[in-house]
Amino acid sequence: MAITLEQAMAVLAAGEKRAAEINVPSVIAVVDDGGNLKAQHRMDNASLAAIEVSLSKAYTSLATNSSTAALAEQCQPGQPLYGLQTTHKGRIVIFGGGVPLRMNGKLVGAVGSSGGSVEEDVIVAEAAVAAFTDA
Repeated sequence: MAITLEQAMAVLAAGEKRAAEINVPSVIAVVDDGGNLKAQHRMDNASLAAIEVSLSKAYTSLATNSSTAALAEQCQPGQPLYGLQTTHKGRIVIFGGGVPLRMNGKLVGAVGSSGGSVEEDVIVAEAAVAAFTDA
């Protein structure tokens, strides 16, 4: 099973809608099950830096099969994954905004949101994932 472009676009639309509601210009990225970009959208006035960060958050979420918010706690000094963010040639991001996409319990991709505070990025990413269907 693979995420379709139609599904990815629906995920982006839902994330963008939530970002607009909370007044946070964001970049939202969707990656497929191989970590490859499926779709990405930069809202007007969203930071240029957010382009790469959103993609890296999605990649990280897929690669670790975890939300990046949960990963952040595990990567602190003294925790079991401390230093993980130094791997994968800098593609691993350990702050919130990346969330896995699952279809029938199987990991099929991930979403990354960047542009606001960590809390705002999590809100946008979770809204995007909530719109995902395996139809």
